[in-house]
Amino acid sequence: MLAWTIYLSFGGALLIAFFAQGRPQLARWLALLTAVGGLALAGFAFFTQTGVTPVADATWIPAMGIRYTLSADGISRVLVLLTGFASVAGVLFSWNIDRRVNEFFGFYLALIGGVYGVFLSADLFLFFVFYEIAIVPKYFLIAIWGSTRREYGAMKLALYSFIGSAMVLVGLLAAYAVSGGHTLNLATLQQYPFPISFQMWAFPLVFLGFAILAGMWPLHTWAPTGHVAAPTAASMLLAGVVMKLGAYGCLRVAMTLFPHGLDPWGWSVLGIGSWRTLFALLAVIGIVYGAAVALIQNDFKFVIGYSSVSHMGLVLLGLMTLSQIGLDGAVLQMFSHGILAGLLFATVGRIVYERTHTRDLTALSHLHLSRTLPFAAWLFVLAGMASMGLPGFSGFIAELQVLIGAWTAFPIFTIVAGVGIVVGVAYTWRAMQKAFFSEAPASEPAAAASIPAEHAYEPITWAEKTGVVLLLAASLAVGLAPRLLLDQITPAVLALPHTLLTGGRP
Repeated sequence: MLAWTIYLSFGGALLIAFFAQGRPQLARWLALLTAVGGLALAGFAFFTQTGVTPVADATWIPAMGIRYTLSADGISRVLVLLTGFASVAGVLFSWNIDRRVNEFFGFYLALIGGVYGVFLSADLFLFFVFYEIAIVPKYFLIAIWGSTRREYGAMKLALYSFIGSAMVLVGLLAAYAVSGGHTLNLATLQQYPFPISFQMWAFPLVFLGFAILAGMWPLHTWAPTGHVAAPTAASMLLAGVVMKLGAYGCLRVAMTLFPHGLDPWGWSVLGIGSWRTLFALLAVIGIVYGAAVALIQNDFKFVIGYSSVSHMGLVLLGLMTLSQIGLDGAVLQMFSHGILAGLLFATVGRIVYERTHTRDLTALSHLHLSRTLPFAAWLFVLAGMASMGLPGFSGFIAELQVLIGAWTAFPIFTIVAGVGIVVGVAYTWRAMQKAFFSEAPASEPAAAASIPAEHAYEPITWAEKTGVVLLLAASLAVGLAPRLLLDQITPAVLALPHTLLTGGRP
């Protein structure tokens, strides 16, 4: 059944691209029905399946031992469900797209199909194919329908993605050759005893290749640029699910295939004695750096873009704990950040920017949006509080689990990460105050010259309200009942290789 999330998305993309030309309303409704269908399939599988579930298996390239193999475990089902939520919300917040509508939604659904494929692939060649498929549509979505320096943002994102993909491909081909060249089945390769000397260089190569897409510092610079250049739906997908592809690849491929790559080197430099410690340090730097840079941004969308870098640092830190609670928290943080980042980008990019035509916080501070656009103001309050880790929302339990796991593994790093979280409160509060609750004078001709009069603001549409309710409900449901996801995530984490969960110890 889960395989149909892929087929439905690609089928919807083709149907819209070729049969909805010149019929924008048909393209919108077909895209929404396709996305809702994917979410329904993902939700049904999530609530009815447990353990590792085979999804599809067929001969593909027999000469190389490559098969079309799909399967799902608890981690996959959680991220497929996230993709379903993000895809429906993205269509709803793109209802105002009026240029080349059928092409927009065709590329959009092709991207969604690629993402579903990555999360379900059990063959590494198939995984890589879907991973590459997801890169191409996002380039066109940004380059054609984006805004600020869209060609630059699209090209930078594509180049970083392809560099990371090349690193991953080299590592996977090496694993294929070293294992005897018989199969690229992930479960089979997990059982192969790769030499430790091989794992020591293959692990960082593959992990870094995926971590580029996860926004790991200092290879993160494509992310804020891409977020700002992208149209709202593409920003939501980029932060909501595409960055999760990188984190998922780090866990599912690099860490699972090469667990001994995390072992100590036998020597250290300035206290860094393993790839595990090094990548944990880079994750912590990303948490603090992303939050600190967000604190000084004056472009509202850049604030959210750098906050994504900071929150993805928590995911990578959770992965490096090599403990059940830390890995649980990392996967839960993937889901939580996917929902909340989508909500924040929708608030800033669609609800505020499309009405005020500015993302400049100084200009917005003179518009008194808490009175003229109260829906946006209180939505950002809720989304911002949830992003800061307010109890009752999904971010709280996710960040708590990551920090508990990190405290056991890296006490000093955990304290520094805590500082980054406090800075996160500061940048969220600053953006909230300047954009919505400022007492600045209403008259500021230079800053507000291009801002429409208050009465000209477009009313909040049904599509926007529906998207907001969907995302807020998802975050609240997980925040109030985290077992909804943890009952799926924890068994999948415990099924990871023993050497991974014990940090290489017997």
